[in-house]
Amino acid sequence: MNKYPNLLLDNQLCFSLYSATNAITRYYRLYLKELGITYTQYLVLIALWEGDCKKASDIASMLKLDLPTITPMLKKLEKMGLINKIRSSADERVINVTLTKKGIDLEEPVAAIQDKVACKTHLPTKEFNALKKTLNELTAALEISEHDLKEAKNFVSCD
Repeated sequence: MNKYPNLLLDNQLCFSLYSATNAITRYYRLYLKELGITYTQYLVLIALWEGDCKKASDIASMLKLDLPTITPMLKKLEKMGLINKIRSSADERVINVTLTKKGIDLEEPVAAIQDKVACKTHLPTKEFNALKKTLNELTAALEISEHDLKEAKNFVSCD
């Protein structure tokens, strides 16, 4: 029935990535749940463990999300006592985020979870790092450019 082999589910790179992402996220959740944090909260904490005191907008950029997406996460992490949000005195629109002691102390158990996840892949370290490098390159290559925006506007379906 399918006259386009490239449209078979098994031929979709996007579906392979989607499935892998779901599988790895589920595995993370299994352990993060015990610490009382979600996967997306984990990502915010990682951004802060890389270097405390970041602007909320910088965290959003690091996670390739928009600010309104991470704002509720930051609010929840603050209520949990893991971060502090401080408005910049130079520009009140800017919110600086820092880790609390509780947030800093969470790094060690989370590092152990990340090790479990890496181990679960059954990839040797060299292949694990090569896969991450390839996926980062793929992400960069697929960033939407001005050319892409123009091309999409001019795309004509063959109805």
